[in-house]
Amino acid sequence: MSKKIGILTGGGDCPGLNAVIRGVVKSAIIRHGWEVIGIEDGFDGLLDLSKCRLLTLESVRGILPRGGTILGTTNRGNPFSFPVDQAGKTVLVDLSDKVVENIRALGLDALIVVGGEGSLKIALELVKKGVSIVGIPKTIDNDLCGTDVTFGYNTALETATDALDKLHTTAESHHRVMILEVMGRYAGWIALESGIAGGADVILIPEIPFDFARVCTAIHRRSDRGSRFSVLVVAEGAFPAGGDRVVAKEADEINIIERLGGIGQYVAKQIAQCLEMDVRVTVLGHLQRGGSPTTFDRALGSRFGTKAVAMVAAAEFGRMACLRGRKIETVTLEGATCDLNLVDPEGETVRTAEDIGIMLGR
Repeated sequence: MSKKIGILTGGGDCPGLNAVIRGVVKSAIIRHGWEVIGIEDGFDGLLDLSKCRLLTLESVRGILPRGGTILGTTNRGNPFSFPVDQAGKTVLVDLSDKVVENIRALGLDALIVVGGEGSLKIALELVKKGVSIVGIPKTIDNDLCGTDVTFGYNTALETATDALDKLHTTAESHHRVMILEVMGRYAGWIALESGIAGGADVILIPEIPFDFARVCTAIHRRSDRGSRFSVLVVAEGAFPAGGDRVVAKEADEINIIERLGGIGQYVAKQIAQCLEMDVRVTVLGHLQRGGSPTTFDRALGSRFGTKAVAMVAAAEFGRMACLRGRKIETVTLEGATCDLNLVDPEGETVRTAEDIGIMLGR
């Protein structure tokens, strides 16, 4: 039976989104002969039908190596709590019924939502309103439960590792302490794995509150052994034992998610007070979100996209495609969003870092 399906990309952008879109469109058209509607700017596109357009094989030609998303995205578009201007004041209103109405007006048999925890939680609420939804996990933070790996993470990891390789040479040349601040929010995966791969001397992650005195002692010991420089990787959500996270912008009624940032400079200031060394900070920022996806993310995104189409064909709604080992499987949206996938402080990856002499702040 011919179907019409929609696809949207929500939340922060990441490498591999276009591979997913391409996988969905090509699989739906070539294997099933279905029609695919691309919804622009995340869930916002379902509040304005002018943002919905037909996707064809020509639409996805050449997009596989491109970063970002051809559909656009937003990390503020929650139809259950949508900001609307009323009498000069911004208020939050529930427009989810309009989203459901527009999905029906488009004649969609199913909707594929590509997103992280926030977007998939919105998808779950829409499922409860009767919308047939299939989810695909996306985040550079790799913090989504229900899947071993999210696409986008591998590319961000390569970017961070490449930055560490470059910082090593300038740190050694100038006998400096170089600090690299990376993304990840409350999960330390990017910092931990790039730090191991990039030969960091100290890695600070949210899952292990750190002790400044121990960090300074570790750097002193390196100097005593003749290593006149040190390289630190600091996850944006890391914080000192007994202290708080450094927040660039607090959450409020409109922006319910706090914006992390500034921990690199905070650590630098504290270290400079106990070390007679020049300390410099590099904030990698959105470079981790951009650029051409790695081979791994292109392949994984394509696999997720085709699996999502197969899930629609099998009427497996309210579920998310996931990677388990080497196989693409499915998990309920509830199971995928019930908790965050965080680094185990006593896990094998942390032990590997410590066994090779990397200091994790404890």
